[in-house]
Amino acid sequence: MNILTIPLRNSRRKPWRTGLLTLVFTLGVMSVVSLDDVSRVIGDSLEKKLTAYGANILVAPKEETLAVSYGGFTLGAMNMGEHSLSGAETVEAVRSIGLKDRIAAVAPKFITSTAIRGHRVGVVGVHWRDELGIKSYWALDGTYPKAERDLIAGSVAASRLGLGIGDAVQLGGDAYTVTGILHQTGDDDDKMLITDLASLQRTMDAPNRIHFVEVSALCSGCPIEDIVAQIREALPEMRVTALQSVVKQRMYSVTFVKDLAMIVSLVILLTASAMVGISMLSAVNERKKEIGILRSLGYSRGQVFAIFCVEAFFIGVLAGAVGYAAGYAVSFRILDVLDVAAGADVAFNWLRYGGVCGVIACLSVTAALIPAWKASKVEPSEALLSL
Repeated sequence: MNILTIPLRNSRRKPWRTGLLTLVFTLGVMSVVSLDDVSRVIGDSLEKKLTAYGANILVAPKEETLAVSYGGFTLGAMNMGEHSLSGAETVEAVRSIGLKDRIAAVAPKFITSTAIRGHRVGVVGVHWRDELGIKSYWALDGTYPKAERDLIAGSVAASRLGLGIGDAVQLGGDAYTVTGILHQTGDDDDKMLITDLASLQRTMDAPNRIHFVEVSALCSGCPIEDIVAQIREALPEMRVTALQSVVKQRMYSVTFVKDLAMIVSLVILLTASAMVGISMLSAVNERKKEIGILRSLGYSRGQVFAIFCVEAFFIGVLAGAVGYAAGYAVSFRILDVLDVAAGADVAFNWLRYGGVCGVIACLSVTAALIPAWKASKVEPSEALLSL
């Protein structure tokens, strides 16, 4: 008999108590592992869905302005020059940064203005696929453009110009057709006519020219500042700005899910640990005679203390090993029920598996420290008198 075989023998002597204690701890570990996997997948899925509600990085040319005044009269700011922005090269530069896997969408824009029915109105050219990727909240009467010279009108622009679906609009020397009226969005799109980027560039004789780029980036895997810094490095002549309000709003939504799962996990683990501690304390009271005999046979206080800690260690390792495997399997079922299993990146990680077993074993030993200390304080005479 030694301090390794004694705990195993005690476990076999009371299989129901040991089995029930291990089962409770295993269920706790299973819940924590499945919650962690599910919250991570839901957080990633939520962030990808939020990219459809607007960009969070703006790339635009640097501008220099000069405040002009004369004789005490302020004449406003004068634009001292504007760097040209090449469409294809700018988009390629953004998509080639080191964190390119965190770039969800890149939407270039070309802006001009024209006079229609006596009113000035802005016209913006967009790549429809990229634009709808970051503005899936758009709704309109009619249809999105299908032909090269189709356009949609913002609600305010359509009302001011008296435009309806099917009306012809003259832009430069080309005739465009209104195919849809955008519902009110509350932003600048309400005042614009929106058409295909390449078509508008040809009409305005400005091939491959754009005015700014909206970028939608996934921020949960890295700080938005890192993505912005890499874009600035790729486009040193451009002004790259993170839209912090959008970034913080998205990160709050994503981190809320993960933080909630972490809090629930901590509560589960603390509850399971408390049950281990209470059960071990009960075992100490039941095994006072056994402890007294061990002390009489020459076992030191430290060895008695170690026997209970080793017993808790075995329970922790077993609960961690079985609980992680069960939690990994259960997480797939939960993701399937929540309809987010498609594309979920949940892989069995052996390093994490070993880490969970180690952490749970340490937690179990920690919960058994007080009962083990109490066991080590049992005097042999006290135990032998009770025989």
